[in-house]
Amino acid sequence: MAKQRLKLVIPGSHGLNIAAVLETPELEPKAYVLYAHCFTCGKDNMAASRVSRGLVAQGFAVMRFDFGGIGASEGEFADTNFSSNVQNLKDCSDYLREEYQAPSILIGHSFGGAAVLAAAGDIKEVAGVVTIAAPSNPRHVCKQFIDHIDTIETQGEALVSLSGRPFTIKKQFLDDLAQQNQDERIKKLKKPLLIFHSPLDQTVLIKEAEHIYNTAKHPKSFVSLDSADHLLTKAKDAQYVSTSIGAWVSLYLED
Repeated sequence: MAKQRLKLVIPGSHGLNIAAVLETPELEPKAYVLYAHCFTCGKDNMAASRVSRGLVAQGFAVMRFDFGGIGASEGEFADTNFSSNVQNLKDCSDYLREEYQAPSILIGHSFGGAAVLAAAGDIKEVAGVVTIAAPSNPRHVCKQFIDHIDTIETQGEALVSLSGRPFTIKKQFLDDLAQQNQDERIKKLKKPLLIFHSPLDQTVLIKEAEHIYNTAKHPKSFVSLDSADHLLTKAKDAQYVSTSIGAWVSLYLED
């Protein structure tokens, strides 16, 4: 089996296609991994690319994808929400199950970490869940546009700047966040959990990781990313994450 990088178009359950990349190693994969990117980041951001390729080098097949309305995936960002992101994860998982092999590992970065915690319970083949700089509650993302909340609530939407780019946030996004019971999902996860977080992260404070850890049942593990920033912009930090994941998940994969 030759090493490959395939661009895929995955039919979404809402009738909108999801753009994805599947990278496979030269030998038969140890397992399939599904990677969810951070809020508005996209599948090709540095952290997603580096962590994924680090895992491929260790013998894993990794799919990363754009959430709806981001990158090459169809849809308008303004019409998406946390629930649609979770559904995108499930759609990609279904595709892997049908075309290759169901994902054994879910990895989520920041808001994507909240999404994998929400989706994992519905993907029976998952043997391990990994979060990177994730909030304990998806509502945490509102801090990125806190000054616009009143406008969104009263006028139905607002144009906000996120990472220097304009995005429209609608009231339905806030309403969907308010309906999430993330603590209950984490309590009922019943999957091995690995939590990465930097004590210096100012976007999502380390107390969020502490809450996830304290809420989850064993087996659970925490790894400090020391001086890493929220987006893992240093190559050495992304490499450390991928190497640590490869070692950790070997405990939970069937021989």
